[in-house]
Amino acid sequence: MNIRCIKCKGRDPSICGRTFCPIVAKISAQKKVNIEAKEEYFGESPNVFVGRFGYPDVNVGVLSTEHYEEHDNPLLWSKENYDIAKIINLRSSLINSNFKAQITGFKERYLAMSQEIGMAKNPVDVEIGLSKKPSFSLSFGQDTMPHGPSVKLKKARITENPKIPKKVDKVVSDIDLKATKALSYLYKHEVDEHYLTRLLSIGTLGVKKQRKLVPTRWSITAVDDTLAKEMIKQVKDYQVTDYTAFFGGHLGNYYVALFFPEVWSYELFETYAGKSTWHDSEGITTTTDYEGYNGRKDYASNTVGGYYAARLPVLEHLKKIKRQASVLLLRFITGEYYAPLGVWVVREAVRKTLASKPLNFGSKELMLNYTKVIVKKKFGINADLLLNKSILLNTIKTQKKLNEF
Repeated sequence: MNIRCIKCKGRDPSICGRTFCPIVAKISAQKKVNIEAKEEYFGESPNVFVGRFGYPDVNVGVLSTEHYEEHDNPLLWSKENYDIAKIINLRSSLINSNFKAQITGFKERYLAMSQEIGMAKNPVDVEIGLSKKPSFSLSFGQDTMPHGPSVKLKKARITENPKIPKKVDKVVSDIDLKATKALSYLYKHEVDEHYLTRLLSIGTLGVKKQRKLVPTRWSITAVDDTLAKEMIKQVKDYQVTDYTAFFGGHLGNYYVALFFPEVWSYELFETYAGKSTWHDSEGITTTTDYEGYNGRKDYASNTVGGYYAARLPVLEHLKKIKRQASVLLLRFITGEYYAPLGVWVVREAVRKTLASKPLNFGSKELMLNYTKVIVKKKFGINADLLLNKSILLNTIKTQKKLNEF
């Protein structure tokens, strides 16, 4: 939050010119929680949150609510086009009832319960007793979804038999199966990445001696990265695609996706366009990361989790059409995206973009001209500021092809 937000406190949007105010949204959610929150309650738990601070001694939180209404279903939120305010209201009702555990400390008495919740396909009925009545504190993070108050867990009990799918039970029971293999197996059997993140985070996957709790923020990226690397191996065997462009987005995150008829490579530019909660000026701020045919050896430290979240749907698309390509993604984050909801927004925004009608071009020049026009029209930005920095485009321009020898 910048200094103008502190002065305004949501009273005068004309100061910043934003369409939405994150302070107003937070206050609205706060009122609901403060009125309804209880120290002891019976409800449903759809997920578990593993923190990263204090690692390897971390906070494990059972996320639960007295009245469950799709509080933890990003795929549905995307399909039904829930707006940001609705998602915040849903997530703010999830109480983070937490306890301390070592990442390998599976003797902690509430951990087995947490693992059952993490493995269950549907929210699990629970009785929760807290150390005190929750008071509102909505937690926002770029990579993880927001949730409501965090309170120390005093007592907890599952009041039903969690419904665990046979495929999930199979890989959890296989103590000799590596986590990467388990993730790939479940993904091929239509277990979505949100579900897989729960399983990895709560320490239910991998060779028995290597199993441990993984902070939720890290497990999200680990799942995206693992699934993508498996698909890259397959995509490299396909023929190259045509010059193809897509435009679309979700919740104020817009993408121009450019596919070049070259061997696999990938580059992401993230651009903060104009004023937003993240960006307090009329100008632009851009970060970028790139990988060539042989991949990266280090973490994408500039675009961080968004790099891996965006790459996964790109590879899903290439696998679906059985083609490979060099893919340049241009992300534009506008003032519409006034509160962070987690990198699932990135994943779904790219999926929606690639589900839109493609535009095919006869040459690289025509496709880049289209890019310049649409970026200028939609965001008032000179796309050359990005394209001239592109490692991917420079590589395509300078790298000699076999047929040139």
